[in-house]
Amino acid sequence: MWRRQRQFAVSHLKNFAEGKKTLEFHIQQECAFLCEAFREEQGTPFDPTVMINNAVANVIGSLVFGQRFDYSNTDFQNLLRMSAESIRLAGSALVQLYDAFPGICRRLPGPHETILSNYAKIVTFLRKEIEKHKREWDPFDHRDYIDAYVGEIDKRKKDSEAGFSTENLAYCSVDLFEAGTETLTNTLRWALLFMTKYPDVQKKVQAEIDGVIGPSRPPSMADRVHMPYTNAVIHEVQRMGNILPLNVPRVTSKDTTLGGYFLPKGTMVITNLSSVMSDPNEWETGGQFNPGHFLDSEGKFQRREAFLPFSAGKRACLGEQLARMELFLFFTSLLHKFNFSTVPGEQPSLEAQIGVTLSPKPFRICVSGH
Repeated sequence: MWRRQRQFAVSHLKNFAEGKKTLEFHIQQECAFLCEAFREEQGTPFDPTVMINNAVANVIGSLVFGQRFDYSNTDFQNLLRMSAESIRLAGSALVQLYDAFPGICRRLPGPHETILSNYAKIVTFLRKEIEKHKREWDPFDHRDYIDAYVGEIDKRKKDSEAGFSTENLAYCSVDLFEAGTETLTNTLRWALLFMTKYPDVQKKVQAEIDGVIGPSRPPSMADRVHMPYTNAVIHEVQRMGNILPLNVPRVTSKDTTLGGYFLPKGTMVITNLSSVMSDPNEWETGGQFNPGHFLDSEGKFQRREAFLPFSAGKRACLGEQLARMELFLFFTSLLHKFNFSTVPGEQPSLEAQIGVTLSPKPFRICVSGH
């Protein structure tokens, strides 16, 4: 069932990305809204988290729901608040204890109650969207992921083992929405934090943006191949930010020997991606922010095998293409329009806040027009 759901999601998200309103169109549209929100904050120190979260959530929302929400929309803000709160609490020791002993901990008060309550409310919100899509559904015009899934439910209604149901649609939509929002929001937060910490890097990125894009048009994906330094900076942000230091747990499907260790069928395996992303044997200055890790001797962008922010193999992140496009377009759009600096008298920490993901500790920035 998992394989069918994944194949369906990958196939149809790709179709929507290449359709009449391409994925790039949706991201560029949201970049404009985000830049306008930042422009309104010029002259006043602010925490960019909520604005970035709004923008990133709207991109995945346009693919899943077929619509974007205004940043002032109350229902949308509640949805994002509950999602962020649940992800933050999921990294706590008490919730990890609940995951290990759910039968015992279910009877005790704790943060798991908040997570379960939030999850139920998010699913209720999505069920309303699903019912609305069902009423408006046109078998010849699939506007988004939910429309396509409703069509698959209709197509496979006599195949009970296929796993396509309204209930699974709600849960899959939650997974896509949360996975597509949390990690990218924190990566962009790391990017702005690093730019304020390393203003010389910020100036070099802006010089490349000015030379390739100029002042009169927005960035596009066609620009990326001509911007090796900017591309290297984005990759270094991902490496140093190290959003997911531990990969999602896997289970061996058969008796296996790995590195001389025998792993019987059913053994849980957790990959330590952090060890690869900071391995001194792979990175010349692994503990430092150095975009040169991704540039060759001629200044051209170079890929590195030890760079695995999206994991690898058949179960690698299905949203990798989307995430790469969002990172490039959001990052370049913001630096195209603004200069970023720390708030006088404040020194934001580069230490991560530990949870399900590694996120920056809360920080404020100042922006001015570029």
